[in-house]
Amino acid sequence: MSAPVPEELRDAQRRFARPDALSFISGAREPRGTRRAAVLILLSRAGDDGYEVVLIEKRADLRSHAGQVAFPGGSIESIDVDPVAAALREADEEVGVSPDAVEVLGVLPAAHIPRSGFDVTSVVGWWGNPVPLAPVDVQEVAAVHQVRVAHLLDPANRSTWVLPGGFSGPAFAVGELYVWGFTAYLLDGMFDLLGWTLPWDASRTTEIPPRFFSERL
Repeated sequence: MSAPVPEELRDAQRRFARPDALSFISGAREPRGTRRAAVLILLSRAGDDGYEVVLIEKRADLRSHAGQVAFPGGSIESIDVDPVAAALREADEEVGVSPDAVEVLGVLPAAHIPRSGFDVTSVVGWWGNPVPLAPVDVQEVAAVHQVRVAHLLDPANRSTWVLPGGFSGPAFAVGELYVWGFTAYLLDGMFDLLGWTLPWDASRTTEIPPRFFSERL
């Protein structure tokens, strides 16, 4: 049986539509109106222990974003009527989540990502009947992770990454997963908007794993 949207998430659409919502995503820039993409932030129940969120791990041999942890998503195509349709299509193609199984909770404002040149719209969805996932698009996705939100919120798993030149941002480390860059900015902003963030020590820095050294924001 599909689990209904939890009461605490019912006002998510109002929160994500706030005029200042983009300011919660600390690494975001105002959209440029050029290349467009969409990602799906997919939440589901984790038994009686809060929520899970779906993250994908890119293949290590990709020419771009190799090994990065991200949300399902990609470019908005001509067949997509809007960013929501694009995010749902990409999630279906990459990890096999049917669009019919997702209830859209809200849409965050589009944010420009200087590194890729894309304006990215983040769609937040509720997955009422979660099942174990595996990569469908094996040419791009190496693994699918259904991560407990409580683990991401745990202050012990949070830190700040720093790059030479002064670039920095929030990081999440859960087991072998290290989430940084725009995906971490989105998680950090979404948690703040939902009022879920727990106090954590932003002065504690961690090194970005060597496998990401070729990537720059």
